[in-house]
Formats: sequence, C-alpha cells, structure tokens
Amino acid sequence: MIEQQRKTLENPNKKYPVPPFPRQPQNVPGLASKMEPIPDHGEQSYVGSGRLLGRKALITGGDSGIGRAAAIAYAREGADVVINYLPQEQSDADEVLALIEAAGRKGYGIPGDITIESFCTLLVEQAAEKLGGIDILVNNAGHQQAVESLLDITTEDFDTTLKTNVYAPFWITKAALPLLPEGAVIIATSSVQAYDPSENLFDYAQTKAANVAFVKSLAKQLGPKGIRVNGVAPGPVWTPLQTSGGQPQDAIEKFGAQTPLGRPGQPAELASIYVQLADSNASYATGQIYGSAGGSGHP
Repeated sequence: MIEQQRKTLENPNKKYPVPPFPRQPQNVPGLASKMEPIPDHGEQSYVGSGRLLGRKALITGGDSGIGRAAAIAYAREGADVVINYLPQEQSDADEVLALIEAAGRKGYGIPGDITIESFCTLLVEQAAEKLGGIDILVNNAGHQQAVESLLDITTEDFDTTLKTNVYAPFWITKAALPLLPEGAVIIATSSVQAYDPSENLFDYAQTKAANVAFVKSLAKQLGPKGIRVNGVAPGPVWTPLQTSGGQPQDAIEKFGAQTPLGRPGQPAELASIYVQLADSNASYATGQIYGSAGGSGHP
C-alpha cells in the first residue's frame, strides 16, 4: 500500500488576501507585477501529475490572470504552451515563459492584437508551427471597462469589447478547427456577468453571454467530430483586468467582499478547472459551463 501524505485542510475564507485593497489604477491592459497584492497564479503552489503529458496548448491572454494560471498548470501537467498577449504585456509574459521552461516544457510567446482578424489567423498558424500542432485551445483574453452610463460608451469602445471578446474567439477558433485532431478541446473564459450582469458592465456582460452561447452551440456542432467545447464562468478574480479599468477604483477597495467567501478569487484557484476540462479523462463533459465565483453566480 502506497503511503500518501495527508493534505492539510484550508479554510477558503482565509486562504488568500481579503479586502480592503489599495486603489491602484493602471492603464489598459495592466500588469500583474504592478498589482498590490500580486496575484497568485500558482507559481509556488501548483504541482502537476502528468495529466496533459505531450499535449499542445494555445492560450490567449496567457501573460497574466486566469490565462497565466492555466499556462503554468498546463506546463506542469506536461503540455507545451504558446501564450498570446499584447506587446505592452511582455514583462509579464517573460515571467510565464520562464516558468513553463522551468517545468521542462516548451513555451513560446506570440505578442499581437487579437482584434485584428489577420493576426488571429497568423497566431494560429505560428502556434501550430511552433508546437507541431494544437490540441488545446483556450480563448481566454478579454477586454472589460466599467462605464456607468450607456450614453458614455462610444462606438469605438463597444467595438473594442466585441472584437476582443467575441470576434477574436470566432476568428481564432475558425482558423484552428482544420488543425484540431479528434480528442482536442476548446475552452472559453466566460463570466458570472453572463448570468447576473452589472449595470456598469453593459457591453462586457453581453460578450460573456455570447461566450456561453459559443460553447453550447459549438459543442453540438463538434461533438460528432470528437472535439469537446466547454467554458468557465469566474466571479470576481484578482487580475489586471480589474485594476486597469474593469472596475472603478472605489470598487477595487472592496473587490470580492460581496461574495459568501468575502474575498476575490485568485487565478491559481481556477487552474485545476482548466486542467480538468483539457484532460481526456473528462471525455463526457462538453457544452458545459463551470462556475468558480466564491459562492456567487449561476453555473
């Protein structure tokens, strides 16, 4: 009989920092390295067990936040990983790539703007070339700006949100589909905003609802082809998306306090969900939205 060390139980209320937090405005897209406290992406805590050995993943928004946590976890589970990010986020991306390589896997960064269709196509082509194929696609990158009134949302602002959160997953997935083998997986990052939208996230919430429909429709389309499609709907998670305009600064001070756990989630707390959805052991899960919102939300 193999002896295993018993894991210590942890109170989720006390596991990570609780509000109040200092105001910390950043320009879009924001850097995790400049946040206080710095988010936990699993850098020290995530331990892999070979669940994704030999897999090949493309993750958008992989420099920080949930995408970074997924990238670290995938590498430690045995996958090679390409991350996409904006050029302004290179310093965060360099940290992720170093962690992927420290896990003994191949890591590549492809910076660029996914609101441009031609770049989305190029991203998939380059990722497949670097990895020797793609069998995990994580459409994670998002754009969120809190605006109090519909009257203050410009067409340009609305267009940026839609192109980042809806058009880009469409373009990237369309380019990737001919390359995805049987057994491949597509994972989308949605939000509790799809189910209970805030008044100041009018455009963002609509895109997150579109992400849910993306998952449920595409899962039906690709099921017969042996490709699974699922999504994750996080609640308030401590990422640069929030501090760079995703929330007003007065909301940053009490961010996550409204949840039953009384704090925001950390990206590391969602990593295992992205691993589970990518793992072939989850072979009967498709068309599903997995929630992680500290007791709030609907999935």
